[in-house]
Amino acid sequence: MSYALQDTATMLRRNLRHAQRYPGISLGTLATPVVMLLLFGVVFGKTFKAGLGGDGFDYIDFLVPGLLLVTVASGTMSPAIGVCMDMTEGIVARFRTMAIFRPAVLAGHVLGSVVQTVAGLALMIGFGLLIGFRSNGSVLDWILAIGLLIAWTFALTWFAVALGLISKTPEGASNIILPINLVFPFLSSTFVPLDSLPAGLRWFAEYQPFTPVIETLRHLLLGTPSAAGNGWLAMAWCVAVGIVGYAWAQKSYNKGTAA
Repeated sequence: MSYALQDTATMLRRNLRHAQRYPGISLGTLATPVVMLLLFGVVFGKTFKAGLGGDGFDYIDFLVPGLLLVTVASGTMSPAIGVCMDMTEGIVARFRTMAIFRPAVLAGHVLGSVVQTVAGLALMIGFGLLIGFRSNGSVLDWILAIGLLIAWTFALTWFAVALGLISKTPEGASNIILPINLVFPFLSSTFVPLDSLPAGLRWFAEYQPFTPVIETLRHLLLGTPSAAGNGWLAMAWCVAVGIVGYAWAQKSYNKGTAA
């Protein structure tokens, strides 16, 4: 066990150093949600507020929990590309000849991405507070919200790593991850309430995994009413996505190929 932990820590340091040396992707994933916050919250905020609820509706408070999930989704680009590069450039073949804990390579990518994503979440909350986000959640509510965010980050990162492993090129990995980065966050309750969506989109948004996590965060941080079972459903999605992503990633990695 001590060797496994040491090898995992070594791979974690490797991925964090890569992030320092090639900051473009990391900065992009950190900046994109903040730009969305400024765009939708400041530039278009009054328009959304008027259309969704008038003076009694605080759009900044509504928006920030959803953008926390966008931050998590944006963070999946880096591990998908990174693990694909490792597989296609031959470094994994070199690792296989060394006496190291085999799962440490993937675990290093996942943990490194989680560290960067947590930094992005802190940045998002900080910017949200600067432009008017106010939470009435208790300390326990914040602890539960942070725990949910970290659980969802781990689950989604493992799934992103699995997608990176089946991609033949880093460019393919950046494309295959786009539904997680764009489709699911936008077709959810991130930017507008479910009731304001057309019927078909509302059905998709209601039953996809991002929405129950977002609504649970709003319930914890803002005290908004939450549908019965949303919290349990959010955790169930975390567990299901995490298990599928982990099992798929390990199976693809153990095959020894990128395709």
